[in-house]
Amino acid sequence: MPFPEILDAKPKVIFFTDFDGTITQQDTNDYITDEHGMGLKKRKVINDNILDGHDSFRDGFQKMIDSWKLSLTETIHILEQNITLDPYFKDFVVWARAHDVPIVVLSSGMVPVIAGLLKKLLGDDLMKDIEIIANETRLVPPGNSLDKRAAEGWNIKFHDDSSFGHDKSLAIRPYANAIAAMQDENSKPTLLYAGDGISDLSAARETDLLFAKEGRDLVTYCEREGIPFTTFKDWSSILEETKEIYEGKKSVRKIAEEGLVRHRTNSMNQPRPPPGTYHRKMSMSQQVAAEELRDAPE
Repeated sequence: MPFPEILDAKPKVIFFTDFDGTITQQDTNDYITDEHGMGLKKRKVINDNILDGHDSFRDGFQKMIDSWKLSLTETIHILEQNITLDPYFKDFVVWARAHDVPIVVLSSGMVPVIAGLLKKLLGDDLMKDIEIIANETRLVPPGNSLDKRAAEGWNIKFHDDSSFGHDKSLAIRPYANAIAAMQDENSKPTLLYAGDGISDLSAARETDLLFAKEGRDLVTYCEREGIPFTTFKDWSSILEETKEIYEGKKSVRKIAEEGLVRHRTNSMNQPRPPPGTYHRKMSMSQQVAAEELRDAPE
């Protein structure tokens, strides 16, 4: 159910979420690129260039897809055999259905891939409750077929003209603007978002609270930019805290405050890596920001 029908149903909570690495335990695009495309080494170079600002996400992702040696049909089949859901995501979907909480997937991937995986991993019944907003596919010469390998028969069709290919904030903003115009404060739904990567930051700015996956770059960015967030390891904690918001037991501000304290406490208990050592690919500016966050007084 798309906008504005979702708002017209008057939900108490609307949940937006990233797909790769958030709902799934692996990144589908990285998996195909590493195993059936340019390979891990070349992909990491592209990722570094994106993080350093030398390349846009859109252009980097295009290069990865151009290297895929599979038809779209083969791609979906391989992913169905190798990609797994977060073990608690299905529980969240079941709860969301019972409480009329819409789930909207915002992804930099492609709709046919996401829909195929959700259908396989969730089943037709639960999958039909989920709205998917992502890139599409298009036929390209000389093959003009989804059954030909990428770049020879099909390719990605980006959702918009942004440097991301899909600016996720544009999908949320109509909801945020409509809610801001509502006169009755009690009728305003709470907007939540779950993500793990840098492309999720713009989307998080449009929502009331972000669930940022532990150990990922998005946490550092949120601290630096002042985005309200709480960390999650899996969807069991997302479900627990969304229930508290839905039932009015906690505000998004309270959960964000508790999440920040928990994150910083856990960070203090972890051994600090040597300067210049990070768990993911970071540009120099990101390294400086991370060092400042580590050394800042609590």
